[in-house]
Amino acid sequence: MANANVRVRFCPSPTGNPHVGLVRTALFNWAFARHHGGTFVFRIEDTDAARDSEESYVQLLDSLRWLGFTWDEGPEVGGPHAPYRQSQRMDIYADVARKLQDGGYAYHCYCTTEELDTRRDAARAAGKPSGYDGQCRDLTAEQKAAYEDEGRSSIVRFRMPDETITFTDLVRGELSFTPENVPDFGIVRANGAPLYTLVNPVDDALMEITHVLRGEDLLSSTPRQIALYKALTELGVAKATPQFGHLPYVMGEGNKKLSKRDPESSLNLYRERGFLPEGLLNYLSLLGWSFSKDQDIFSIEEMVAKFDIDGVNANPARFDLKKAEAINADHIRRMDPKAFADACEPWLRAPHADWAPEDFDAEAWARIAPYAQTRVTVLSDITANVDFLFLKEPVDDQASWDKAMKGEPAALLTTARGNLDAADWSDPESLKQAVLTAGEAHGLKLGKAQAPVRVAVTGRTVGLPLFESLEILGKERSLARIDAALAKLAA
Repeated sequence: MANANVRVRFCPSPTGNPHVGLVRTALFNWAFARHHGGTFVFRIEDTDAARDSEESYVQLLDSLRWLGFTWDEGPEVGGPHAPYRQSQRMDIYADVARKLQDGGYAYHCYCTTEELDTRRDAARAAGKPSGYDGQCRDLTAEQKAAYEDEGRSSIVRFRMPDETITFTDLVRGELSFTPENVPDFGIVRANGAPLYTLVNPVDDALMEITHVLRGEDLLSSTPRQIALYKALTELGVAKATPQFGHLPYVMGEGNKKLSKRDPESSLNLYRERGFLPEGLLNYLSLLGWSFSKDQDIFSIEEMVAKFDIDGVNANPARFDLKKAEAINADHIRRMDPKAFADACEPWLRAPHADWAPEDFDAEAWARIAPYAQTRVTVLSDITANVDFLFLKEPVDDQASWDKAMKGEPAALLTTARGNLDAADWSDPESLKQAVLTAGEAHGLKLGKAQAPVRVAVTGRTVGLPLFESLEILGKERSLARIDAALAKLAA
């Protein structure tokens, strides 16, 4: 049932290239909001000055637009809860941190890193939980003063309640976390900079987020956030605690979580190869969700109409590049032919194409595009499929030459050339008969007979339908290439 009160957020950090797992999270949030007629908030978590970059920020916005995502609130759109970049909200976090301390929900911790490490090691050796042990929880004013006189700095820690925290995960059902497994945690660094553990829930509270749909790797932080939400609600900062749903891991090779270091994880890779946004999103939607038992190919509009979080599976999803390519190929075949031809044009020009701009023949491309549309997996495949039309000579591929020019290729090509010279070049069927009869004269079936002709004219053993390709290339250029092949064989 639609719920216009749904408010979800996508809040990446601008570090490096966008990751397909990140895109999957954005997709599920966006589809959930659109399905319910709710609000999709795009927020930038850029408080880590050492890792965040403006270049990555610009790339993030560009990537979301390329994928077709629109956001109702966020950068360059604005909204009632602006600003939507955390680096511009520092005063807000400082104010909330003060309120938490004044209300007794947070405290200063003066423990040094060395002291913490020593106590953690001792806890592990004793078989106890190794989280923070509450050393500074109840310091007196005199103890605080003594630490400060020593010149110690302090972080601010949130005081976790001494009770089991239970919540219903929208994907995983009821989950419980006992106090010993969720110790007090830092929310403000010693230099006063707020930590993710504070800024993320504060922003969600102030932006009135109703559903937090995020990766499974963040599940362990959820009880902390629920406790913090309770405190923020009691302080009047938050109105309610959102519902949480933790999306399954996306796995790569060896059943390991797909990481930024894995080549197939980079969104830019798919964009550069010529994946369609629709094809990539269709595939990513299947990583943890299913449209139906017998349908894997669907439009984004169809996905939005059907998507809801209760259909998400908790089990890890394996990334399969071949399936992603197959789904993309299906979307290419679904395209309007003119839209396909237009989408391919960037790959038919520099820097992707090896021919000069003036050698690109738009009319020839328009004629051959329908044959190419059924054969390419990604748009970048088009360059090698049609280069024979625009290069002055076909590509010099020795492996293809050696594979096709077996037996007595010169005799076959000589006969085929004579037949083709007499054929009707306005009719691909006539060209086919010319090669077929040449093959029969040399005891070869059509498949074997056309291989030397194909390599002579296109330079490759596989490609678009040969006889339609010959017709579009034209009689003069085709026969000249067969003559060149015969000369090469003679040499």
